[in-house]
Amino acid sequence: MDQSRLGRKKNAKEEEKTPAYSWSPEQMLKMILEGQETLEEDWAQKGLPKLVDEIMKNYESLEGINHLEGKDLPSKQIVIEILEDLLTVIFPGYMGKREIAQSNTQYFLGSTLHAIHTRLVEEVDKSLKYVCRIIEKCPEDVCRRRAQVVVKELLMKIPEIRVHLRGDLQAAYDGDPAAKSIDDVVLSYPCVLAIATYRIAHELYMLGVPLVPRIMSEHAHSKTGIDIHPGATIGKNFFIDHGTGVVIGETTEIGDDVKIYQGVTLGAMSFPKDEKGLIIKGKKRHPTVGNKVIIYSGATILGGDTIIGDGATIGGNAWITSSIPPGTQVVTPQPDLKYEHGVPENQEKR
Repeated sequence: MDQSRLGRKKNAKEEEKTPAYSWSPEQMLKMILEGQETLEEDWAQKGLPKLVDEIMKNYESLEGINHLEGKDLPSKQIVIEILEDLLTVIFPGYMGKREIAQSNTQYFLGSTLHAIHTRLVEEVDKSLKYVCRIIEKCPEDVCRRRAQVVVKELLMKIPEIRVHLRGDLQAAYDGDPAAKSIDDVVLSYPCVLAIATYRIAHELYMLGVPLVPRIMSEHAHSKTGIDIHPGATIGKNFFIDHGTGVVIGETTEIGDDVKIYQGVTLGAMSFPKDEKGLIIKGKKRHPTVGNKVIIYSGATILGGDTIIGDGATIGGNAWITSSIPPGTQVVTPQPDLKYEHGVPENQEKR
Protein backbone atom coordinates (compact mmCIF):
# COMPACT_ATOMS: atom_id res chain seq x y z
CA MET A 1 0.00 0.00 0.00
CA ASP A 2 1.24 3.55 -0.81
CA GLN A 3 2.93 4.98 2.31
CA SER A 4 1.84 8.53 1.43
CA ARG A 5 -1.75 7.32 1.46
CA LEU A 6 -1.27 5.86 4.91
CA GLY A 7 0.01 9.20 6.11
CA ARG A 8 -2.99 11.18 4.86
CA LYS A 9 -5.69 12.02 7.33
CA LYS A 10 -8.91 10.11 6.77
CA ASN A 11 -12.33 11.41 7.57
CA ALA A 12 -14.56 9.59 10.09
CA LYS A 13 -16.59 7.83 7.40
CA GLU A 14 -13.46 6.37 5.77
CA GLU A 15 -12.11 5.21 9.14
CA GLU A 16 -15.34 3.34 9.86
CA LYS A 17 -15.11 1.44 6.58
CA THR A 18 -11.39 0.66 6.72
CA PRO A 19 -10.58 -2.44 8.82
CA ALA A 20 -7.69 -1.93 11.25
CA TYR A 21 -5.47 -4.88 10.36
CA SER A 22 -2.49 -3.18 11.98
CA TRP A 23 -2.86 -0.47 14.58
CA SER A 24 -0.45 2.45 14.31
CA PRO A 25 0.62 4.29 17.50
CA GLU A 26 -1.53 7.26 16.41
CA GLN A 27 -4.61 5.07 15.99
CA MET A 28 -4.02 3.40 19.34
CA LEU A 29 -3.68 6.76 21.09
CA LYS A 30 -6.92 7.93 19.51
CA MET A 31 -8.69 4.76 20.68
CA ILE A 32 -7.38 5.30 24.21
CA LEU A 33 -8.62 8.90 24.34
CA GLU A 34 -12.01 8.30 22.70
CA GLY A 35 -12.66 5.04 24.50
CA GLN A 36 -13.13 6.84 27.80
CA GLU A 37 -16.34 8.41 26.52
CA THR A 38 -18.14 5.04 26.56
CA LEU A 39 -17.36 4.35 30.23
CA GLU A 40 -20.39 4.60 32.48
CA GLU A 41 -19.96 5.93 35.97
CA ASP A 42 -20.00 3.21 38.63
CA TRP A 43 -20.50 0.48 35.97
CA ALA A 44 -19.21 -2.16 38.37
CA GLN A 45 -22.04 -1.28 40.80
CA LYS A 46 -24.84 -0.51 38.33
CA GLY A 47 -24.05 -2.22 35.04
CA LEU A 48 -22.48 -5.44 36.29
CA PRO A 49 -25.66 -6.76 38.00
CA LYS A 50 -27.50 -6.34 34.67
CA LEU A 51 -24.78 -8.36 32.95
CA VAL A 52 -25.15 -11.11 35.56
CA ASP A 53 -28.90 -11.30 34.83
CA GLU A 54 -28.21 -11.47 31.09
CA ILE A 55 -25.67 -14.30 31.47
CA MET A 56 -28.06 -16.19 33.78
CA LYS A 57 -30.71 -16.06 31.04
CA ASN A 58 -28.04 -17.26 28.59
CA TYR A 59 -27.34 -20.26 30.87
CA GLU A 60 -31.01 -21.17 30.85
CA SER A 61 -31.50 -20.82 27.10
CA LEU A 62 -28.20 -22.19 25.75
CA GLU A 63 -27.56 -25.83 26.57
CA GLY A 64 -24.44 -27.89 25.99
CA ILE A 65 -21.74 -25.57 27.33
CA ASN A 66 -22.63 -25.40 31.01
CA HIS A 67 -23.02 -28.17 33.58
CA LEU A 68 -24.05 -26.52 36.82
CA GLU A 69 -23.62 -28.30 40.18
CA GLY A 70 -21.21 -30.77 38.52
CA LYS A 71 -23.72 -33.57 39.01
CA ASP A 72 -22.56 -36.99 37.78
CA LEU A 73 -19.54 -35.57 35.99
CA PRO A 74 -15.92 -36.48 36.83
CA SER A 75 -13.42 -33.79 37.77
CA LYS A 76 -10.88 -33.33 34.99
CA GLN A 77 -8.26 -32.05 37.43
CA ILE A 78 -8.68 -34.94 39.87
CA VAL A 79 -8.52 -37.51 37.05
CA ILE A 80 -5.22 -35.99 35.87
CA GLU A 81 -3.87 -36.06 39.43
CA ILE A 82 -4.85 -39.74 39.72
CA LEU A 83 -3.12 -40.46 36.40
CA GLU A 84 0.06 -38.80 37.67
CA ASP A 85 -0.06 -40.94 40.83
CA LEU A 86 -0.55 -44.08 38.74
CA LEU A 87 2.47 -43.15 36.63
CA THR A 88 4.47 -42.65 39.83
CA VAL A 89 3.55 -46.19 40.92
CA ILE A 90 4.43 -47.56 37.48
CA PHE A 91 7.72 -45.64 37.18
CA PRO A 92 8.85 -45.23 40.82
CA GLY A 93 11.80 -42.92 41.16
CA TYR A 94 11.36 -41.58 37.62
CA MET A 95 8.00 -39.85 37.89
CA GLY A 96 6.49 -38.04 40.84
CA LYS A 97 7.66 -35.20 43.03
CA ARG A 98 9.72 -37.08 45.60
CA GLU A 99 12.42 -39.68 45.79
CA ILE A 100 11.47 -43.14 47.00
CA ALA A 101 13.95 -44.96 49.21
CA GLN A 102 14.18 -48.74 49.10
CA SER A 103 13.37 -48.86 52.80
CA ASN A 104 9.99 -47.12 52.47
CA THR A 105 8.86 -48.47 49.07
CA GLN A 106 6.19 -50.68 50.60
CA TYR A 107 4.75 -47.80 52.64
CA PHE A 108 4.79 -45.57 49.54
CA LEU A 109 2.96 -48.21 47.49
CA GLY A 110 0.36 -48.86 50.18
CA SER A 111 -0.47 -45.22 50.85
CA THR A 112 -0.41 -44.17 47.18
CA LEU A 113 -2.55 -47.06 45.95
CA HIS A 114 -5.05 -46.49 48.77
CA ALA A 115 -5.37 -42.83 47.80
CA ILE A 116 -5.72 -43.73 44.11
CA HIS A 117 -8.39 -46.30 44.92
CA THR A 118 -10.48 -43.89 47.00
CA ARG A 119 -10.38 -41.03 44.49
CA LEU A 120 -10.70 -43.12 41.33
CA VAL A 121 -13.75 -44.99 42.66
CA GLU A 122 -15.37 -41.58 43.17
CA GLU A 123 -14.57 -40.37 39.65
CA VAL A 124 -15.56 -43.63 37.95
CA ASP A 125 -18.79 -43.68 39.99
CA LYS A 126 -19.67 -40.20 38.72
CA SER A 127 -18.83 -41.23 35.15
CA LEU A 128 -21.08 -44.28 35.31
CA LYS A 129 -23.90 -42.24 36.89
CA TYR A 130 -23.51 -39.76 34.04
CA VAL A 131 -24.53 -42.54 31.63
CA CYS A 132 -27.31 -43.76 33.92
CA ARG A 133 -28.70 -40.24 34.18
CA ILE A 134 -28.86 -39.99 30.39
CA ILE A 135 -30.75 -43.26 29.95
CA GLU A 136 -32.62 -42.87 33.27
CA LYS A 137 -32.15 -46.51 34.23
CA CYS A 138 -29.90 -47.04 37.21
CA PRO A 139 -30.73 -49.23 40.22
CA GLU A 140 -29.62 -47.78 43.52
CA ASP A 141 -25.89 -48.11 44.26
CA VAL A 142 -25.18 -50.20 41.14
CA CYS A 143 -22.78 -47.58 39.76
CA ARG A 144 -20.88 -47.37 43.02
CA ARG A 145 -20.43 -51.13 43.18
CA ARG A 146 -19.37 -51.28 39.54
CA ALA A 147 -16.89 -48.45 40.14
CA GLN A 148 -15.29 -50.41 42.97
CA VAL A 149 -14.95 -53.48 40.73
CA VAL A 150 -13.49 -51.43 37.85
CA VAL A 151 -10.87 -49.74 40.00
CA LYS A 152 -9.87 -53.01 41.63
CA GLU A 153 -9.43 -54.62 38.20
CA LEU A 154 -7.36 -51.68 36.93
CA LEU A 155 -5.05 -51.70 39.94
CA MET A 156 -4.63 -55.48 39.67
CA LYS A 157 -3.44 -54.89 36.08
CA ILE A 158 -0.50 -52.69 37.13
CA PRO A 159 2.11 -55.51 37.08
CA GLU A 160 0.98 -56.50 33.56
CA ILE A 161 1.01 -52.87 32.39
CA ARG A 162 4.57 -52.53 33.67
CA VAL A 163 5.63 -55.61 31.69
CA HIS A 164 4.19 -54.08 28.52
CA LEU A 165 5.85 -50.76 29.19
CA ARG A 166 9.23 -52.37 29.84
CA GLY A 167 8.98 -53.83 26.34
CA ASP A 168 8.01 -50.42 24.93
CA LEU A 169 11.04 -48.83 26.62
CA GLN A 170 13.36 -51.49 25.23
CA ALA A 171 11.89 -50.98 21.76
CA ALA A 172 12.64 -47.26 22.04
CA TYR A 173 16.20 -47.88 23.19
CA ASP A 174 16.85 -50.50 20.50
CA GLY A 175 15.14 -48.49 17.76
CA ASP A 176 16.79 -45.10 18.26
CA PRO A 177 20.58 -44.68 17.92
CA ALA A 178 20.28 -41.42 19.86
CA ALA A 179 19.02 -43.21 22.99
CA LYS A 180 21.90 -43.49 25.46
CA SER A 181 20.12 -45.60 28.09
CA ILE A 182 16.72 -46.73 29.35
CA ASP A 183 16.96 -43.87 31.86
CA ASP A 184 17.33 -41.48 28.93
CA VAL A 185 14.19 -42.91 27.31
CA VAL A 186 12.03 -42.80 30.46
CA LEU A 187 13.02 -39.29 31.44
CA SER A 188 13.03 -37.53 28.08
CA TYR A 189 11.04 -39.35 25.39
CA PRO A 190 7.47 -38.05 24.93
CA CYS A 191 6.26 -41.43 23.70
CA VAL A 192 6.74 -42.84 27.21
CA LEU A 193 4.07 -40.58 28.71
CA ALA A 194 1.77 -41.08 25.70
CA ILE A 195 2.04 -44.88 25.60
CA ALA A 196 1.95 -45.34 29.39
CA THR A 197 -1.16 -43.18 29.61
CA TYR A 198 -2.71 -45.12 26.74
CA ARG A 199 -2.06 -48.47 28.46
CA ILE A 200 -3.78 -47.22 31.64
CA ALA A 201 -6.68 -45.54 29.83
CA HIS A 202 -7.18 -48.55 27.56
CA GLU A 203 -7.88 -50.80 30.55
CA LEU A 204 -10.58 -48.40 31.78
CA TYR A 205 -11.99 -48.11 28.26
CA MET A 206 -12.24 -51.91 27.97
CA LEU A 207 -14.04 -51.99 31.33
CA GLY A 208 -16.74 -49.71 29.91
CA VAL A 209 -15.85 -46.52 31.79
CA PRO A 210 -16.98 -43.35 29.99
CA LEU A 211 -15.20 -39.95 30.08
CA VAL A 212 -12.28 -40.83 32.39
CA PRO A 213 -10.13 -42.69 29.80
CA ARG A 214 -10.50 -39.86 27.30
CA ILE A 215 -9.60 -37.24 29.90
CA MET A 216 -6.39 -39.18 30.55
CA SER A 217 -5.47 -39.66 26.90
CA GLU A 218 -6.19 -36.05 25.97
CA HIS A 219 -4.02 -34.88 28.86
CA ALA A 220 -1.12 -36.90 27.41
CA HIS A 221 -2.00 -35.54 23.96
CA SER A 222 -1.75 -31.96 25.23
CA LYS A 223 1.63 -32.69 26.82
CA THR A 224 3.26 -34.65 23.99
CA GLY A 225 1.44 -33.91 20.74
CA ILE A 226 0.74 -37.66 20.44
CA ASP A 227 -2.97 -38.51 20.18
CA ILE A 228 -3.72 -42.16 21.01
CA HIS A 229 -7.39 -42.95 21.52
CA PRO A 230 -7.86 -45.28 24.53
CA GLY A 231 -9.99 -47.59 22.40
CA ALA A 232 -7.10 -48.49 20.05
CA THR A 233 -5.54 -51.96 20.39
CA ILE A 234 -1.72 -51.90 20.53
CA GLY A 235 0.56 -54.90 20.88
CA LYS A 236 3.94 -55.39 22.52
CA ASN A 237 7.18 -53.43 22.03
CA PHE A 238 5.60 -50.32 20.54
CA PHE A 239 7.77 -47.30 19.75
CA ILE A 240 6.85 -43.82 18.51
CA ASP A 241 9.99 -41.93 17.46
CA HIS A 242 9.81 -38.13 17.99
CA GLY A 243 6.02 -38.39 18.00
CA THR A 244 4.70 -34.89 17.40
CA GLY A 245 1.51 -34.98 15.35
CA VAL A 246 0.89 -38.74 15.61
CA VAL A 247 -2.82 -39.67 15.55
CA ILE A 248 -4.06 -43.19 16.32
CA GLY A 249 -7.83 -43.58 16.04
CA GLU A 250 -10.26 -45.45 18.27
CA THR A 251 -10.64 -48.64 16.23
CA THR A 252 -7.01 -48.91 15.13
CA GLU A 253 -5.35 -52.30 15.68
CA ILE A 254 -1.53 -52.45 15.91
CA GLY A 255 0.48 -55.65 16.22
CA ASP A 256 3.78 -56.36 17.99
CA ASP A 257 7.16 -54.70 17.34
CA VAL A 258 5.74 -51.74 15.41
CA LYS A 259 7.65 -48.48 15.01
CA ILE A 260 6.13 -45.23 13.76
CA TYR A 261 7.53 -41.75 13.32
CA GLN A 262 6.24 -38.23 13.79
CA GLY A 263 3.25 -36.99 11.84
CA VAL A 264 1.76 -40.43 11.15
CA THR A 265 -2.03 -40.65 10.98
CA LEU A 266 -3.92 -43.91 11.44
CA GLY A 267 -7.34 -42.48 10.79
CA ALA A 268 -10.79 -42.87 9.28
CA MET A 269 -11.36 -42.41 5.56
CA SER A 270 -15.04 -41.53 5.76
CA PHE A 271 -17.91 -41.67 8.20
CA PRO A 272 -21.00 -43.69 7.14
CA LYS A 273 -24.28 -41.97 8.00
CA ASP A 274 -27.77 -43.21 8.78
CA GLU A 275 -31.00 -42.18 7.04
CA LYS A 276 -31.13 -39.03 9.18
CA GLY A 277 -27.64 -37.98 8.09
CA LEU A 278 -26.08 -38.72 11.49
CA ILE A 279 -22.71 -40.46 11.75
CA ILE A 280 -23.04 -44.19 12.51
CA LYS A 281 -20.82 -44.97 15.48
CA GLY A 282 -19.42 -48.28 16.67
CA LYS A 283 -18.05 -49.40 13.28
CA LYS A 284 -14.38 -50.16 12.58
CA ARG A 285 -13.16 -46.96 10.97
CA HIS A 286 -9.39 -47.14 11.37
CA PRO A 287 -6.69 -49.37 9.85
CA THR A 288 -5.11 -52.58 11.07
CA VAL A 289 -1.29 -52.66 11.25
CA GLY A 290 0.47 -56.02 11.40
CA ASN A 291 3.60 -57.10 13.29
CA LYS A 292 7.08 -55.64 12.67
CA VAL A 293 5.77 -52.75 10.57
CA ILE A 294 7.66 -49.46 10.20
CA ILE A 295 5.73 -46.31 9.24
CA TYR A 296 7.84 -43.26 8.43
CA SER A 297 7.03 -39.61 9.10
CA GLY A 298 4.04 -37.95 7.54
CA ALA A 299 2.41 -41.16 6.29
CA THR A 300 -1.38 -41.27 6.32
CA ILE A 301 -3.19 -44.61 6.47
CA LEU A 302 -6.97 -44.48 6.42
CA GLY A 303 -9.98 -46.78 6.57
CA GLY A 304 -11.33 -49.66 8.61
CA ASP A 305 -10.79 -52.14 5.77
CA THR A 306 -7.14 -51.13 5.27
CA ILE A 307 -4.66 -53.75 6.50
CA ILE A 308 -0.89 -53.24 6.54
CA GLY A 309 0.67 -56.70 6.33
CA ASP A 310 3.40 -58.02 8.63
CA GLY A 311 6.88 -56.68 7.94
CA ALA A 312 5.73 -53.91 5.60
CA THR A 313 7.57 -50.58 5.44
CA ILE A 314 5.57 -47.44 4.68
CA GLY A 315 7.65 -44.54 3.38
CA GLY A 316 7.29 -40.93 4.48
CA ASN A 317 4.31 -38.89 3.24
CA ALA A 318 2.61 -41.94 1.73
CA TRP A 319 -1.18 -41.77 1.37
CA ILE A 320 -2.73 -45.22 1.78
CA THR A 321 -6.42 -46.15 1.63
CA SER A 322 -6.18 -49.81 0.62
CA SER A 323 -4.45 -52.88 2.05
CA ILE A 324 -0.70 -53.50 1.67
CA PRO A 325 0.62 -57.09 1.39
CA PRO A 326 3.12 -58.40 3.97
CA GLY A 327 6.75 -57.46 3.40
CA THR A 328 5.91 -54.67 0.94
CA GLN A 329 7.91 -51.43 0.79
CA VAL A 330 5.79 -48.41 -0.09
CA VAL A 331 7.79 -45.44 -1.37
CA THR A 332 6.43 -42.11 -2.62
CA PRO A 333 7.79 -40.86 -5.97
CA GLN A 334 10.90 -38.66 -5.93
CA PRO A 335 9.86 -35.02 -6.32
CA ASP A 336 10.92 -33.12 -9.43
CA LEU A 337 13.29 -30.56 -7.91
CA LYS A 338 14.13 -27.29 -9.66
CA TYR A 339 17.36 -25.44 -8.78
CA GLU A 340 17.73 -21.72 -9.30
CA HIS A 341 21.54 -21.81 -9.60
CA GLY A 342 22.10 -25.16 -11.30
CA VAL A 343 21.94 -28.78 -10.18
CA PRO A 344 24.27 -29.65 -7.26
CA GLU A 345 27.03 -32.15 -8.08
CA ASN A 346 25.68 -34.82 -5.77
CA GLN A 347 22.35 -34.66 -7.59
CA GLU A 348 23.91 -34.99 -11.06
CA LYS A 349 25.58 -38.26 -10.09
CA ARG A 350 22.25 -39.96 -9.39
